[in-house]
Amino acid sequence: MNDRERLNALETALDNEIKEREFYLMNADRTQNPLGKAMFRRIAEDELEHYQRLKELHEKWTAEGKWPETVPLVVNTTNIRDLLIDTLKNIDRSAPTDAGDLEAVKIAADFENKGVRLYRQLAAASTDKQERDFFELLAMIEYEHFLSLRDAEEYFENPAGWFVKVEHTTLDGG
Repeated sequence: MNDRERLNALETALDNEIKEREFYLMNADRTQNPLGKAMFRRIAEDELEHYQRLKELHEKWTAEGKWPETVPLVVNTTNIRDLLIDTLKNIDRSAPTDAGDLEAVKIAADFENKGVRLYRQLAAASTDKQERDFFELLAMIEYEHFLSLRDAEEYFENPAGWFVKVEHTTLDGG
């Protein structure tokens, strides 16, 4: 992948991050489920941070004509699963969930999976260690989102089973 193709891929990533953020905010507003609200808002915040980092990178790369030397390789990480567990400790477990919640989580998981593939592709195409590390970091964070969304999908499909798994409850015959 040449520099122009990598820059085009970065522009695609910028566009994807902002569209994903809008999707998460829309679903945070739409859902009546407190878990869905918290999860969608948190991921929207993460996507905004990714967008800001990518925009900074794009501006410097465009101005300098090469990978910039001063782009910070720090992006906040979020463990959405921990957010789910913490949120569920403080809400009514019978909170309403609708088919739109489950569908939104499935769509979001697909977004994140595509992001993982894009960032891994950008990392693999890079000969610059800093650039490769940056895109591998973003791929790892998007993968974390993907796994968390799959976890949320499991919760929305079977809340009781999800609680049993997460709380590590056991049934003993004694």
